[in-house]
Amino acid sequence: MLELIDVSKVYRGGKRAVDHMTLRLGPGLLGLLGPNGAGKSSLMRMAATITRPTGGRILYDGVDAVARPDVLRQALGYLPQDFGVYPHLTAREFLAYLAAAKGISARAARARIDELLELVNLTEAAGRPLGGYSGGMLRRVGIAQTLLADPRVLIVDEPTAGLDPQERVRFRNLLSELAADRVVMLSTHIVSDVESVASDIAVVADGRLRRRGTPEDLLGEVAGRVWEAVVGPEQAALAQTRHPVSRAVRTADGVRLRLLAPEAPYPDAEPVAPDLEDAYLAVVHQSDNPADQWREARR
Repeated sequence: MLELIDVSKVYRGGKRAVDHMTLRLGPGLLGLLGPNGAGKSSLMRMAATITRPTGGRILYDGVDAVARPDVLRQALGYLPQDFGVYPHLTAREFLAYLAAAKGISARAARARIDELLELVNLTEAAGRPLGGYSGGMLRRVGIAQTLLADPRVLIVDEPTAGLDPQERVRFRNLLSELAADRVVMLSTHIVSDVESVASDIAVVADGRLRRRGTPEDLLGEVAGRVWEAVVGPEQAALAQTRHPVSRAVRTADGVRLRLLAPEAPYPDAEPVAPDLEDAYLAVVHQSDNPADQWREARR
């Protein structure tokens, strides 16, 4: 069990990146969704014991991970958003170096590294210096190092950045398998990264936990509020100032909008079944007073 209890993070100058957030995680995958600047990375760094919270507690199996960070670190695999490498080392050399730093024996490391290089589809490139790798390949090396010690807690921040669609699917499936018997926290602003693998979703915005629940819970909150309509360019521009718009596609007839509103925004608007992106957008755009937010949307 990993628990973040009433956690806050305030940086110099008074910027509050995380504002009294509480999350309790057992085995399974928590998808942490939020826009850029929502406080996701600050929260992940605290959960990974990289930075200390300004306030609140972090517990791992009941042990204070702020006072005794090594207890959590021994069970942790962490992939930060910005992952650095030594460009002159090969992937195999780099992973061997990290394995030694984690206290893994050379013999066990060789077998584990071979397994992980195959898992992230880098076996053929394993002997090349990392300085010649593409961004997506470096991200795969980062994924491999996260799994070196077979961690019981996985914290991965924007892990699919730079991966092509096939690699993203492969990694999402891997995380889903790993979550069967360990704690996995996946942070992203890409809804598709979590909708197929996470049964537990937390939405954060402005450093606060806005909503937590199953995908079905989130979808239920916007049922009957999602509409599609074809409008002119001027109406489309106006709509985006009045409603959360999840999609705007130009067609031969005008602009096809998909938007959220408490009732039909146009006479010919058609109700459609919500998807998780609609639900996420509704939460992110929601003010502290939901009634006021929807009242504004109707003007």
